[in-house]
Amino acid sequence: MKKIMLVLFLVAAVFSGCEKDDICDETTGTTPRLIIAFYDVTNPTLTKNVTNLAIIKNGDTTPYQVYNGVSKIKVPLDIAANLSQYQFVLNYNNANSALIDPDNLQFNYTRANIYVSRACGYKTVFTLDATTPFVHTDTTGDDGLWMRNITVIQSDILTENETHLNISL
Repeated sequence: MKKIMLVLFLVAAVFSGCEKDDICDETTGTTPRLIIAFYDVTNPTLTKNVTNLAIIKNGDTTPYQVYNGVSKIKVPLDIAANLSQYQFVLNYNNANSALIDPDNLQFNYTRANIYVSRACGYKTVFTLDATTPFVHTDTTGDDGLWMRNITVIQSDILTENETHLNISL
């Protein structure tokens, strides 16, 4: 009887140290990116595809990503600061350098870290500043802004399921 009890105790001790696997499910929401949709400035109800649009983070020389033939993009925001600065370069790498048109966008926001789970950790959500959500400037200053109108649609950036900014070109 003592042997059986000892075996049961050892088995219980071995299995009591087991934990369920801590794997973050792919469907679990992570830190969302800023969703930007592009529209035709002459008819704001029609989406417009961008051509060779490069997104370059301030201080970098290589693009974060180059988009071609899409009307909606995802841009990551800096989780360690309350602003993110990007250069949006239309017609990036065009053979005719006169067609390359960069604009600067600085996004101003507040951040909040939200606990997701033990496996997934934390995610950061953002709220665009109510007074100055963005600062739009021209990189070269002589060719004008190719982004004609920027409208905040959703200032709380909680998921990637909705558009946060509309840009008319």
